[in-house]
Amino acid sequence: MVGFYELQLILLVSLCLIFLLLERHVSRRKELKEKDLHSAERLENGDPTASHNSLATLTRQYLIVYAIVMGADWLQGPYVYSLYREQYGLSERMVAVLFVTGFMSAGLTAPLVGVWADQHGRKKLCLAFCLTYTFTCCCITIPYLPILLLGRVCGGISTSILYSAFESWLVSSAGALALPSTDLSTIFGRATLVNGFVATGAGVASNQLVTWTNSFTSPFVASGALLLLAYLVIRASWGENFGGGGTTPGKDLFQLRRLGQAWRIVRDDPMLLVIGLTQTCFEGSMYLFVFLWVPSLQEASPTFPSIALPLGYIFSSFMISMMLGSLLYSAVTTQSGGLTVHAKLSSLVCAFAALALATSIRSESERVRFWAFCAFEACVGMYYPVQGMLRGTLISNEHRATLSSLFRVPLNVFVVVSLMTGVSSARSAVLSASSLMLAFSALMTAFVVVARADDHVSPEASLRPE
Repeated sequence: MVGFYELQLILLVSLCLIFLLLERHVSRRKELKEKDLHSAERLENGDPTASHNSLATLTRQYLIVYAIVMGADWLQGPYVYSLYREQYGLSERMVAVLFVTGFMSAGLTAPLVGVWADQHGRKKLCLAFCLTYTFTCCCITIPYLPILLLGRVCGGISTSILYSAFESWLVSSAGALALPSTDLSTIFGRATLVNGFVATGAGVASNQLVTWTNSFTSPFVASGALLLLAYLVIRASWGENFGGGGTTPGKDLFQLRRLGQAWRIVRDDPMLLVIGLTQTCFEGSMYLFVFLWVPSLQEASPTFPSIALPLGYIFSSFMISMMLGSLLYSAVTTQSGGLTVHAKLSSLVCAFAALALATSIRSESERVRFWAFCAFEACVGMYYPVQGMLRGTLISNEHRATLSSLFRVPLNVFVVVSLMTGVSSARSAVLSASSLMLAFSALMTAFVVVARADDHVSPEASLRPE
């Protein structure tokens, strides 16, 4: 008999396929309109396909790499908690210490990672990510605490690179090609959709790997292999790009002067301050969710521990929900994808995410918690392209990776403080705090970013004609 979670996964996949077909229908209609526009441009300018070919090439270069690295990351997602807690027999407090080590590493290195990406090249940092994250996968397979801690340190550094250098490379490449902001929005939407597909497959694959090998370490070995593949693909297909003063050698290894310039830019711009606040609140809640969803569902399950939860299938359901959020984003921004629309979406996404977490706290039902978590993941699916477009529009190329990484410092502080509050005994308090922070972020975005969006002029408007 098909279990509850397997049935929910089938239902979500069916719903996602329906939305994909609808999205494909809308995309074809949009492509037909664009063909008519290109025909008119051919008569006026004589080169209607150059921009389209540039978009297709950049999309292919980015999405192939993005799919591989995110697949490697998601393979680890379902079983990292279980590996530490169940296979290695660590206490929940020690598991929290390992997670905290990773977030502290990410918080301390985030500003430096951004500066080095802008200064020495985004491609170089992405290649370094593949190597450091592969080393992390090797460390996590060794059940010796100092090695596990070393792995979390490298994992934190790798996470900082993953969520700053890759996006900065894409936005800078789009700017160099003079692609319009609508094309950049399209790439972000497709990236989130691809991420959902990859994560869903990774959840099922990790579940099967654990079943076949009877070991929680097998997904991490597979992840390391994918990261080595990503290294080869990046090296072969990506070009290099830099921030301001990119190739200029400097004596200041820690780039304190550049960090000071970046901080003054954020301090003097209320919109950037709120963007940073949103990143702290939303991504902080998301990382805490990674640590808390397994014990939260186990706590509500009447059959656990006699019957283990199918974590891989649950994880895949979350990823399908994220895909649905991405498809909803694409549908909303098809007709209008300007700064104001994205600012409003950012506020709404934070508000609905806050409501989803609050629902999971109020209910003791396993099924209600599961669907509340699915709703939260749908918000994650909308958050990434929305936030990526806001950062791409509001932050200049000169300091893009630096500022994106700088925003991650308070994010990691928030996560570390939350994880150190007491773990299982404070689980509800941590989720409640996350919900309140998301609600506050939604209000600040509405009152600051949405209110100022119509008057804002992009720092690189000349590179991204509408």
